[in-house]
Amino acid sequence: MCLGIPMQVIEPHGEGAAWCVGRDGRALIDMALVGAQAPGTWLLTFVGAAREVMTPESAARVDAALDALAAVLQGDGAAIDAAFADLVGREPQLPEHLRHKET
Repeated sequence: MCLGIPMQVIEPHGEGAAWCVGRDGRALIDMALVGAQAPGTWLLTFVGAAREVMTPESAARVDAALDALAAVLQGDGAAIDAAFADLVGREPQLPEHLRHKET
């Protein structure tokens, strides 16, 4: 399983890199896929590289999902209901193009 981690740019570092901070501390991130970004910009990172620019709200949602995953892995089943309240108690729906059509 691959997980992207939200990180916030704190300062550019030479050509094509930036120091960023996130849930696991400070890291030097490769910016080749997203280009130079201003301090304060949120990025979705994976294996030391920025994959996309994200909004602060989107970064918070990803961090909340990662917190819930960590809690569940430690045996806290109640955390999943709190973190994914929008999914609890509703029937999953297939996208329209996958639904069976009567002919």
